Amino acid sequence: MDESDEGGAADEDGRIALGSASATPGTLDRGRLPVAELPTGGAERLPVVVANGASDGPTLWLTGGVHGDEATGVAVVQDAVAAFGDCLDDLAGAVVAVPAVSPAGLRRNARETYYADEDPNRHFPDADAESARPPKLQERIDARLYAAITGAAPDDAGEPADDSREFAVETVGTNAAADALIDCHTAGVGSEPFAIRDRVLFGDRRSESEAAALSDDLGRLVDAFGLPVVREYPAAEYVEENLQRSTAGAVLNEAGIPAFTAELGAHSVVDDALLKPGVAGVFGVAVELGLLAPGDVPESVAELGVGVDPAPVDFPVRRFRGPTTDDSGVVRHRVAAGDAFAEGDVLARVVDAAGEERVTVRADSDGYVLGRCEGLAVYEGDPIGSLAVRDDGDLVVPRDADEE
Repeated sequence: MDESDEGGAADEDGRIALGSASATPGTLDRGRLPVAELPTGGAERLPVVVANGASDGPTLWLTGGVHGDEATGVAVVQDAVAAFGDCLDDLAGAVVAVPAVSPAGLRRNARETYYADEDPNRHFPDADAESARPPKLQERIDARLYAAITGAAPDDAGEPADDSREFAVETVGTNAAADALIDCHTAGVGSEPFAIRDRVLFGDRRSESEAAALSDDLGRLVDAFGLPVVREYPAAEYVEENLQRSTAGAVLNEAGIPAFTAELGAHSVVDDALLKPGVAGVFGVAVELGLLAPGDVPESVAELGVGVDPAPVDFPVRRFRGPTTDDSGVVRHRVAAGDAFAEGDVLARVVDAAGEERVTVRADSDGYVLGRCEGLAVYEGDPIGSLAVRDDGDLVVPRDADEE
């Protein structure tokens, strides 16, 4: 394989390469990053774009489409990196983009791939993850991408020690590694847009003071993105759900690089109303990082504005899937996405198929509705929505309860 297909690198002349994309200072190039062999021959390749600024500075990574049906995230990454290509002379640093992290999911417009019926965004490296079996294909793909993002050696990113195949990522330069990452997603049909701020874990990986500094850096970038901010689940639930092995979760809590997730409305189709604030948000982060001066943001981007309503509550909130129903039936919602509620308010009623009421579902806390759960039928224990509920918890927390 040609040397340009090896992975991420920064040459002495300032060239930044990722897969077959290679950009010298002041240029943009597109290419492919091989990450796996296919049974029918050839390789699974991720589309990549490198926008290399005319002068040195930090590197911002943009990823989208780790869930193949989350179309707006893909489009935001595509349009944002194209807009950076229009201001390369003013760009101090680089933007590296992978618009479709899961080509296998994109091909069939599905959250999961056909490699396995599992969430592909729960397999990024975690040094505390224990398994007696060799890593499966999705874990290997995620480890190779993680190595490119973080500048880690492949065997430090969860690769098998004997994996020397030609598509294993080899990052030899520091300029290609991320100083920050935005992972672009969508949440659900009719959902409100928001940015997820993960809690920073401390323990074996970093001290509490180091975690606090990382959390402060993360907070500045999330705020600069401009969407309402929703904190991630509490630490125990976060680890139980393997969110520390998501793209942003691993880059943040494993590698110690500020990273967050943007949730941009409904899946399967591009939401043009959220595409614009998504691109504007990326440029807000670029300005906060020092990639661009505020006055150097292209006029086409500046005109997009944020265009998203602020959160309808003035207190910190976290993600919550629920409340759940104690009975099966048909759910009839009483609140819509964006509606604020108080503890005890009725959120939904569950009726039988003939319309007779079976149970009333009330809010357990103050907050607002991010989105309704899709579908009409619910079973015992099913959540009725995705909520942003009041959060008084810490943003810097021990990973393990016994460290408190």
